[in-house]
Amino acid sequence: MGKDTIADIITSIRNADMEKKGTVRIASTNISENIIQILLREGFIENVRKHRENKKYFLVSTLRHRGNRKGAYRNILKRISRPGLRIYSNYQRIPRILGGMGIVILSTSRGIMTDREARLEGIGGEILCYIW
Repeated sequence: MGKDTIADIITSIRNADMEKKGTVRIASTNISENIIQILLREGFIENVRKHRENKKYFLVSTLRHRGNRKGAYRNILKRISRPGLRIYSNYQRIPRILGGMGIVILSTSRGIMTDREARLEGIGGEILCYIW
């Protein structure tokens, strides 16, 4: 785990998806809990539970698999804003991923939320990642 917790979350999920693993273990922080809750709400993850090990908390999440097909969904997760280059957007210029099929996760003054929620509330923020 490095200093960029959001990139660590994305990389862990992407690697588990490529290896067709069912579960992912992520260090529990406020940011990671909010991002995982968004992924759970949007249907990219089946369920999440909090696990304690040696006085540290981890989020163990189960990836969603296709019905009849082998392997997991091929979720594309892409980190946009990073510590070396922050990307901000107002609510009118938040990009639409695949015409609204994908989601953009933003960090706003009211917390971490999806692009749809930010447009409804009329606030912009830092674009954290794209998921489709």
